[in-house]
Amino acid sequence: MAEDGLRIGGLSSGLAVILNGEDGKENSSRSHFVSCCDDLGHQSVERTLEYVFALPNKSLGPLVSSVDRNVVRSILKNEFLKYHVNSEASVSNRDGIAVDNGSVPQIVGLEEVSICGDIRIVKSPLLLESFAMFSSARGNVRVWKGKWMYEVTLETSGIQQLGWATVTCPFTDHKGVGDADDSYAFDGRRVKKWNKEAEIYGQPWVAGDIIGCCIDLDCNEISFYRNGVSLGVAFSGIRKLGPGSGYYPAISLSQGERCKLNFGAHPFRYQINGYLPLQEPPSVNACATQLLQCLSRLLGMERAERSSVEKSRSLKRFVSLEEIFYPVSHGICEEFFSVLEADMGSIEYVSWGIVVSFMMEVFGVQVPHDYSSLDRVVDVFLQYQDSHVMFEHILNALSCGCKTASIVLTECPYSGSYPYLALVCHILRREELMVLWWKSSDFEFIFEGFLSRKSPNRQDLQCMMPSVWWPGSCEDVSYESSMMLTTTALSEGVNKIEEKHRELCLLVMQFIPPISSLQFPGSVFRTFIQNILLKNRGADRNMPPPGVSSNSVLVSLYTVILHFLSEGFSMGDCCNWLKTSESDGCHVGFLHRGGQQSFPVGLFLKNDPHRADISRLGGSFSHLLKSHPVYDQEAEVIRWEEGCMDDEETRVTHLTEQKPCCCSNYDADFSRSLKYPIRYAAKGSRGHCSPNPERSAQVAAECSAGNLNDDIADKPSTSDQSESEFGYHPVRHMRIVPRESNTSTTTLREEELLDALLLLYHVGLAPNFKQASNYMSHQSQSVSLLEETDKQIRERPCSEQLKRLKEARNNYRGDVIDCVRHCTWYRVSLFSRWKQRGMYAACMWIVQLLLVLSKMDLVFIYIPEFYLEALVDCFHVLRKSDPPFVPSAIFIKQGLASFVTFVVTHFNDPRVSSADLRDLLLQSISVLVQYKEYLSAFENNEAATLRMPKALLSAFDNRSWIPVTNILLRLCKGYGFGSSKHGESSSSSVVFQRLLREACINDEGLFSAFLNRLFNTLSWTMTEFSVSVREMQEKYQVSDFQQRKCCVIFDLSCNLARVLEFCTHEIPQAFLSGSDTNLRRLTELIVFILNHITSAADTEFFDLSLRRNGQSSEKVNRGTILAPLVGIILNLLDASTEPESIGKNDVVGIFSSMDCPDTIHCGFQYLLEHNWAGSFRGDAYLTKLRQLECFLGLVLCRIETQEIEKTRSGTVTDADDGMCCICYATVADAQFVPCSHRSCYGCISRHLLNCVRCFFCNATVGEVIKKVETKNISDQDLSRLVPLSSLINSQCVPSP
Repeated sequence: MAEDGLRIGGLSSGLAVILNGEDGKENSSRSHFVSCCDDLGHQSVERTLEYVFALPNKSLGPLVSSVDRNVVRSILKNEFLKYHVNSEASVSNRDGIAVDNGSVPQIVGLEEVSICGDIRIVKSPLLLESFAMFSSARGNVRVWKGKWMYEVTLETSGIQQLGWATVTCPFTDHKGVGDADDSYAFDGRRVKKWNKEAEIYGQPWVAGDIIGCCIDLDCNEISFYRNGVSLGVAFSGIRKLGPGSGYYPAISLSQGERCKLNFGAHPFRYQINGYLPLQEPPSVNACATQLLQCLSRLLGMERAERSSVEKSRSLKRFVSLEEIFYPVSHGICEEFFSVLEADMGSIEYVSWGIVVSFMMEVFGVQVPHDYSSLDRVVDVFLQYQDSHVMFEHILNALSCGCKTASIVLTECPYSGSYPYLALVCHILRREELMVLWWKSSDFEFIFEGFLSRKSPNRQDLQCMMPSVWWPGSCEDVSYESSMMLTTTALSEGVNKIEEKHRELCLLVMQFIPPISSLQFPGSVFRTFIQNILLKNRGADRNMPPPGVSSNSVLVSLYTVILHFLSEGFSMGDCCNWLKTSESDGCHVGFLHRGGQQSFPVGLFLKNDPHRADISRLGGSFSHLLKSHPVYDQEAEVIRWEEGCMDDEETRVTHLTEQKPCCCSNYDADFSRSLKYPIRYAAKGSRGHCSPNPERSAQVAAECSAGNLNDDIADKPSTSDQSESEFGYHPVRHMRIVPRESNTSTTTLREEELLDALLLLYHVGLAPNFKQASNYMSHQSQSVSLLEETDKQIRERPCSEQLKRLKEARNNYRGDVIDCVRHCTWYRVSLFSRWKQRGMYAACMWIVQLLLVLSKMDLVFIYIPEFYLEALVDCFHVLRKSDPPFVPSAIFIKQGLASFVTFVVTHFNDPRVSSADLRDLLLQSISVLVQYKEYLSAFENNEAATLRMPKALLSAFDNRSWIPVTNILLRLCKGYGFGSSKHGESSSSSVVFQRLLREACINDEGLFSAFLNRLFNTLSWTMTEFSVSVREMQEKYQVSDFQQRKCCVIFDLSCNLARVLEFCTHEIPQAFLSGSDTNLRRLTELIVFILNHITSAADTEFFDLSLRRNGQSSEKVNRGTILAPLVGIILNLLDASTEPESIGKNDVVGIFSSMDCPDTIHCGFQYLLEHNWAGSFRGDAYLTKLRQLECFLGLVLCRIETQEIEKTRSGTVTDADDGMCCICYATVADAQFVPCSHRSCYGCISRHLLNCVRCFFCNATVGEVIKKVETKNISDQDLSRLVPLSSLINSQCVPSP
């Protein structure tokens, strides 16, 4: 367009440009005007060009032709190069370095012969990953003089040893860099430096950190930098080497570790002054830099004209720069690409460095962004063929920038990866660049980089939150407001990044790939998600497989999908094409739509690659295909009405008058009532600081008659924000395909996104929530210890003790501060209010789906296990969230009543093949019934009252006895001896106590098997406790592990004894009627426990073993195990006095028949002398103790009588074959059939509870004949006495 250039002549119009007083500094406050409206009349264009090209004043003569690209190229070649590039070109002193590569000496890479283990280049140029347990390698460059450096970008944060080594350093499967002489390394995982021996050095590193490895051979020092900050001199006095040898850059990686080496192929992110890269930069870089600076000055003039010259239009002396912008900009770019074409190997270096910096400078790192100037630059660049290669490198560089960018408090909210994401979101609105990116072989790798977010470690959090405050702290009062401001700023920064993640994913979802087969929006995004899930199979294992994505990628993708499904789409009508389950209301978040729900069952029945190894509820997919094949259900869509699985009286849905917690007005009221906002979330973590609403207005309109939150309801949706602030310009050259009936099978469905959301939660979010929970628990414990220590200090102890207390206080305070920082970060990044609402709605949706599909056996067993795992984990994350999502009183009641139905229905469902999953459901019940509000939800749930009592009794087996015991203990709480001190009876469940009693009475076989396992388990726990105490006594020391073990076993024994006490109270006939086996076993247990508790030899170590952390020996309470024993005895005595029990099993007789009168006497005396006052209100217990004392008197009297009778009748000799050879107490009145071995009926009956073989010859018992009464025990009776899942058969629970 040379003919369109500006004509220069004496009669030309005037031209005024605003020139900055200092060239190259756009922010300078000084500017001056240059006008051609003077006597010369033709000087302004020349002066303008002089400014653009940074030439001396009046170095350009008058132009005799129009300003076109030829004129510009002429100026560049004749004047520009003369004054700039040639004069500035300087050769760095690169003496003291040699590349061991004769063919291409300028390329620095790995020396292949040095590789030990299995290090692979997973992406060029030098992104490495170790596939062996320990791998090492050296570079192909050595240095012996000067100051040199290279950078390592950490893709993972595990064990890596980075540094320098000589060629003599041996690499083995166990030794690498730093493990020999002349070998030096830094490992940020272990925070140590290595040179044969390890020493503490540096800071912990995280994925995304850039480690600078520097060697100064002039001063003989090696130092390391983390993100440009010096970690100090690591090694000094290193050995000098000559040109024949030298130090090589070297690394060692453990399995699965990844890092990217930059020897200088790309510009350093953090160039350390005085140090040179190992690979020399391309020579054209200086010229390319100068040319882009010229273009930057030209754009600066245009921006200045737009902002300032408009005000002076009335002077009639100014014309637009537009007339010369095109030829000048094209001339500069033509020369720029010509320079790059001359050395194609330099385009990558230039693109990663000066081009990205130039585009960031033009665009601006904060709002308002200069979209116009960036568009003009991109328009010009795209007219050159080599620009496509350049833009590929630009996208790679921006992706890498997202991985390594840290959130800086002072830069919030436009910090971290936000500037890179904002830039890439804008340029990818061009179809040409989107196609270029999609066709790139690195499409998914780059996409993952954009979704990466660098997580802070302890040191980073300390910089982010210099002042820390928590409720009840003694810190400076000003720290509270400082903490709130910090949390607000961080919340805004995270929100901005998440907003750009959503914008980028929406662009990908809208994109229609230009291929021959018909494609629809969402296909590219679907493929990306599937490949991510395929790549990250096993990411939740303790040892993840190689190649898995960064956890931040999974978290970001999960967050994007959750927002799409919960809050709706925020950019215009871009969701019109999305396949929904409803024909209307598609603007409402999918998870918040009421009415009819649907789900394509085919998602479970497909053998997609990313699902191939995922276990299903019924087992492996391949096994199910053989055992339960399905043929005609893949295209089936299951439909149901929301809430159909709930009771009609208590049903809460999005269409009922009472709304679920995720859409109720209580959310706002409860949040505003929080007493300590910082304990939960600072004000900034709510939606008012974010341009995106925490919850879309459409959801509020659909789900609630009123406003959810005044702060949120007043905010418009993202699509209503101004373009100048958020850059939501129309997508250029992009097609949006309306959803039609014939595209439904290929269109991305919201149900597919929900399916991916759950798997992402399972592999990516669940570990993060677990870590957050650990920090919150540790914070609570540390605060308690700190407060207790402060209390002890105020008591003014002796000087030595005071010193120890102050040291302990400093440690506890440090732990609290560290936990508060981590918890604050987790609240900001994981517990936003809109995320909690989305998670709650997802729980509602999934539990309804699982309950509906549980009615379809063939489909239910094909459901992936992660559906159930994600549901349970997400439920408990919300339940324990800090800040709490809603009060616990309505958490289940208003929306998640179906969860109770599901867990009580399926914790013993045989269709769920995994015992771990059934345990997970049982553990959920165990946790929930501990709280009165949640216990009420169980009592009001029809499925719980119908199924749970019998199911609990049958589930008391080898594996699940601990959670079942805890559940039964909670349900039966309050009626035991000594349990009413704290009013526990008020929180017990009368409903379930009645149901349990009825279940035991109505199903005698079930109760008999349960009681047998209960006896065996309690006997085992007390035996284990006694053995542990004896071990400590023999060693005369109490280790922390042994003490914890003893405490746990003792608590379990107490709980089991309480359950047994409940049985004697509610079902005493099981012990007093029929055979005396149960009563005799119960008596033996009581005597057994009393013997161990009252043993004088074990007294000291008994107390030591039960002393909790910080507890004095005086507070150790043996009453927790003694009280249920007293309760059991009293229950039996009370029941035996009832008219219907008279004449049945004699309690006094059984106790007196025990062959240990001294133990009984000593044990009962111990029970009577125990201090029970602390366990009771008032003195009502005295009556009970008198009753126990009378019982002891009867037992002793009966024992004395038996001794007298035995003396009179004489002692039975050993030769008397009529006595039972097992107990030697009764006559052998029963016989095994067919082997004919004899024993007493009591011993045989007890043996048959656990085994159907003769205990003499191991023959299978067909029947038992009782000679005295000639009564046969049928096979049916035998099967009742021998439960298949008996606890006695376990290796860990021996027979008593």
